[in-house]
Amino acid sequence: MTIEDKIQESETRIFKAVFPNTTNHYDTLFGGTAMHMMDEVAFITATRFSRQRMVTVSSDRIDFNKPIPAGTIVELIGRVSHIGNTSLKVKVEIYIEQMYSDIREKAVTGEFSFVAIDEHKKPVPVFRG
Repeated sequence: MTIEDKIQESETRIFKAVFPNTTNHYDTLFGGTAMHMMDEVAFITATRFSRQRMVTVSSDRIDFNKPIPAGTIVELIGRVSHIGNTSLKVKVEIYIEQMYSDIREKAVTGEFSFVAIDEHKKPVPVFRG
């Protein structure tokens, strides 16, 4: 299996409904909640790619381009964007879908870095080809 095949197979898509208990006083999704969901999708993507213990070591720039209103559906898409020796990066995008129309737009993008570790929490190669 090639690296590109593994990247394709590890792409992760999760859908969630935005309920009022996850929104702020503007009735939009809390930024921290969006980041939590993004880190979770990124972790799942990294783990599916490497099939090893992965830990988040950083989140790179996260751009909040559009507010995410209560009563919408969001799709989070995680895809491996860079592979190093013991680390990799996962790009995560959040798309907003209106519940009762076909309108869909990108709201948030960000990148998360992970390191593969062994049972002693020491870095190990992320890809065994």
